[in-house]
Amino acid sequence: MTQDILLEIGLEEMPAKYVQASEIQLKEHVQAWLTEQGLEHGEVSSYSTPRRLAVTVQAVAESQADREDEVRGPAKKTALDENGEWSRAAQGFVRGQGVSTDDIYFKEVKGTEYVFVLKKTTGVSTTELLKEWDKIVLGLNFPVNMHWANHHVKYIRPIHWIVALYGETVVPFQILDVETGRTSRGHRFLGKDIEIKSAATYESQLEEVFVVAEQTKRREMIAGQVAALATQKGWTVPIDEDLLEEVTNLVEYPTVLFGNFEENYLDLPADVLITIMREHQRYFPVTDAAGQLLPFFITVRNGNDQYLETVAKGNEKVLRARLSDGEFFYQEDQKITIAAALEKLEKITFHQKLGSMSAKIERVGKVVAALADRFGFTADEKADVQRAAAIYKFDLVTNLVGEFPELQGEMGYKYALLQGEKETVATAIRESYLPKSSEGELPSSKIGALLALADKLETLGGFFSVDMVPTGSNDPFALRRAMIGVVRILINQGWELPFDGTIREIITLQENAGVKVMPIDETLNQFHQFLGRRLRNLLSGEAVRHDIVEAMVGGETRDLSQLFKRATALNNVSKEEWFRPTVEALTRVMNLSQKLEVPCAIEEELFENESEAALYTAITQVKQSYKAATPEEKLALFKSLKQPIEAFFENTLVMVDDEKKRNNRLSMLAELASVLRSFANFDEIIVK
Repeated sequence: MTQDILLEIGLEEMPAKYVQASEIQLKEHVQAWLTEQGLEHGEVSSYSTPRRLAVTVQAVAESQADREDEVRGPAKKTALDENGEWSRAAQGFVRGQGVSTDDIYFKEVKGTEYVFVLKKTTGVSTTELLKEWDKIVLGLNFPVNMHWANHHVKYIRPIHWIVALYGETVVPFQILDVETGRTSRGHRFLGKDIEIKSAATYESQLEEVFVVAEQTKRREMIAGQVAALATQKGWTVPIDEDLLEEVTNLVEYPTVLFGNFEENYLDLPADVLITIMREHQRYFPVTDAAGQLLPFFITVRNGNDQYLETVAKGNEKVLRARLSDGEFFYQEDQKITIAAALEKLEKITFHQKLGSMSAKIERVGKVVAALADRFGFTADEKADVQRAAAIYKFDLVTNLVGEFPELQGEMGYKYALLQGEKETVATAIRESYLPKSSEGELPSSKIGALLALADKLETLGGFFSVDMVPTGSNDPFALRRAMIGVVRILINQGWELPFDGTIREIITLQENAGVKVMPIDETLNQFHQFLGRRLRNLLSGEAVRHDIVEAMVGGETRDLSQLFKRATALNNVSKEEWFRPTVEALTRVMNLSQKLEVPCAIEEELFENESEAALYTAITQVKQSYKAATPEEKLALFKSLKQPIEAFFENTLVMVDDEKKRNNRLSMLAELASVLRSFANFDEIIVK
């Protein structure tokens, strides 16, 4: 007979941003445990609120299935003594397996006879196995942990209760001073303690005490109530998915309500209003059909629909104070000139090892100048990007950005326009912070893209040069995000960049400014390893085969947009019949070309057979067509080389005693290998 399992961990309120990930982790741990124990079961479901993490498992078997395993022992010649009696080795073997010598039989394995027995294992009862579930509870990992009382255990928040049921029976175990039981807790204000009957009644019983345990259901409730209110009022409410997820994990029983604020606050920039409402108050801003902000907001209460007017007035009072501060800061900021703000940056430290913010701005300006030349910017574009680079951090000393750091760049854009800067310059200031996440918005302007690229490269080069490389999950200066930003900007703009030369220039700028830097070659090595890891992650996210990822990252990485296109093209043809023999031929060329010590000019008069001449002709033709070809066309060119390469190796001995002929042949192969390597390291591709 099967029964359901319920495990609920009751906690102090968890930070909203960790609730969903913790729920997923608990479910994964339970699924792994069920598999490890070999317990047959039905559907596994998970639940979470700010105060609980829970999982239910349907139709769990009463015990593990009995097993009969064939176990091999010593060889027959070792198991029997000279008299044909069982040796000590044989007797010790069967004793260890819980059987007798009567159970022995022989089987031949690779020409040798061995002792075998059938070992029967009786499955352990599920009730007994579940007593070890304290390991699942304590085995969860969290980004933040805390001690409480005098306990040595650290957890995301203090544990207050644990419900553990198998069917309707409590599974007994204890964590610290908390013993398992069937008592759960309802909503902190509206609910009460409740005795959970079984896993099957878990959700419905909690709803009776104002707890919606399923996160998806709470999310849908909030979204549905917001949509209904918007329809009723004739509003448009843009739903920010991150905000919706956060609010979902802040409440156990959601009820939507609205409030308003004075219309004069609409004179503030929309970004200021939205940031205050969304980032600081967790409110949903309201707009009209044209997208213009209205003096209303929508919020979510952790409770029922009683006394909503009182709740709304409290929220309005808090928001009004915030908006009043924002209005004051905005007016004060307009009294500060860009020049005065830049002077203040001289006293702000970017990092103690890398100098002031002003010093960083100066270095970024030099990187911008070099990149603008490289990427063929016009004189007007160069002037605009240089101006943007000279002032792009000025808003860091403004009052609004000081109070609301999320507005950096946005306020720089607005204040720059107010002080007469060109639209292109102001836009570049805003876009210098993009992308703000690994998949975030990219700069839309060429000027903004260059400034964002230069800023991130200077940051990377600076921190790497003073040996402040991210380790493990520790990345206080967001260098991983910066590197992904560099890659995505280069791909989006189609810019080709030699990283070695650029990073060398940045490190030289640091050194000239008096920064104590590491040896440049060591820094470059670390930088390329770091870049390679980011490229691997991005390519893997595109569902590119692992070995092809390694082939691409191991090749040249100057033109990243082409690298991703080449990876996709390789991935697409990797299952075609011609792929394996072609890669084998190309790999042979690459491997043998490494034996060339001193390259030399290829002399056709040294060719001894038609195959040698035919391969050289094929290589020449490939080189002529290669540069202008698409990745797919380049692969077609490589495919055409398979036959002349195979014919060459069949009819030509490369490593001959004649040094001139040997070097001539190796140089020809090296010439082809250079072309191949510019596409990928084909010897990394697994074709066997």
